[in-house]
This record gives sequence, C-alpha cells and structure tokens, in this order.
Amino acid sequence: MIFGMPEALFPAFGEHLGGGARTVGFLYAGPWIGAFVASLISGWITHVRRQGLGVCIAIGFWGAAIALFGFSDSLWLAIPLLAIAGAADFISAVLRSTILLSVTPDALRGRLSGIELAQVASTPALGNLEAGLVASLVNLRFAIVSGGIACVVGIGLVVLAFPSLLRHDAKAAEPAT
Repeated sequence: MIFGMPEALFPAFGEHLGGGARTVGFLYAGPWIGAFVASLISGWITHVRRQGLGVCIAIGFWGAAIALFGFSDSLWLAIPLLAIAGAADFISAVLRSTILLSVTPDALRGRLSGIELAQVASTPALGNLEAGLVASLVNLRFAIVSGGIACVVGIGLVVLAFPSLLRHDAKAAEPAT
C-alpha cells in the first residue's frame, strides 16, 4: 500500500476523466465495490491451503489492477479495475489475518494483531502521501502506474527475502500454543 495507494489522486484523476464530484465518488467507491463482492463470495477462501502464495498473488493482482487503472481513460474502465484491486486487497487481508492468527503463539497474538492493525491503518495514508509527491514531481498517470508496478515488484522482493511465505501451508502449520 505504500506504493500502490492512489486514493489521494482520485480528485485529479476524476478531472482527467472529465467528470466532477460524481466521478470522484465512483472512483472512491470502486475498491469497496470489489471488496464487498469478494466478501459475499469468500467462502472458497477457507479451502486455500497455500495461504502465503494466495497473499502474494492477491498483492500482485492489486498492483497490476492499480497500474492498469492508471492507464484508463474512461470511468467505465476505471471502476472495474479499482473493483479488482479492492477484491484482491480483501483476499490478501483475509489470508494475512488467517496466517497471523494461526501461527502466532497465544502470548504474542494481541501484540502482533496490534502491529498488523497499525500497519493496515498507516500504510494507505503513507501510500497516499507517496502518490501525491510523485504526481507533483512527475505527473498523475506516472504516479498511479509506477505505484502499481512498484507494488508488484515489491511483493517479488518480499518473496525473495522471505521464501517461506510462499511455502506457508495452512494444513502443515503448527497450531499456535
């Protein structure tokens, strides 16, 4: 989210699309539409065994959808791309939380859940700051597209640094004690 959060740019992007407040409202709603739909059909997530791989794929989808959103020239292309990003973010969040709660010992669960909550609350704001700075230095489209690409590259680097994330298996994980 530090590199792939474009919400601060939605007002400018709404202008780019030729719309006003209504267009910006649709842009803000796009990710939440996707997250809502994903939540309605989320029963399949309980069957995901390779949860770490699922997190990585979802983050890759978020970044790719955001990068493609940056190239969109119509609201009716932008909204589905933002919805895909929102659905991917929802799936990633559910799988990350599941991993955290299943592998963390009871004595550390509250502390680590608090750290996760702080990360979830702060990184989108930092991502909006980053997007605004890049847009002011380069341009709107570059800020959005490069942020999405950085997100995809970033998850690749995380996998290289922590290959056990890809190998995390929900069935093989030891229950937290």
